[in-house]
Amino acid sequence: MTTPQAWRALALLALLIAPMGGSVRAQSRPSAPAPPPPTVDPSAPYEPQLLRLAEIMGSLAYLRDLCGARDGDQWRARMASLMEAETGGAARKERLAGAYNRGFRGFETTYRVCTANARVVIERYIDEGGRLARDVGSRYGGG
Repeated sequence: MTTPQAWRALALLALLIAPMGGSVRAQSRPSAPAPPPPTVDPSAPYEPQLLRLAEIMGSLAYLRDLCGARDGDQWRARMASLMEAETGGAARKERLAGAYNRGFRGFETTYRVCTANARVVIERYIDEGGRLARDVGSRYGGG
């Protein structure tokens, strides 16, 4: 069961993600590394969304630093806050950390310099992450 602190962390994350977006647009959609299917805790119907959010945060920590934003530490801190607020047990925290690391390493292996595609991925992930955080908070937050 997720605590009210976890919902507050998600709400804060949604607010923090939105203003960080860039304004880069592209015609083609860049390919992102395909994540393996997550292991889902049946007692938490929102876990797939949390895992995706963690993966997005890991991706953003790497890509935004690569593209000069120098805020990777802030993404790591946001992830740490989410994990600290999560009370689903050690197994869920391990899955969240694994998803974050998968997002980080997936782009670390394919991007060595900032490209136009990397900027498009950043923008799309910021949009998706904000949407996920808002959806989970409003759907399962109870308030």
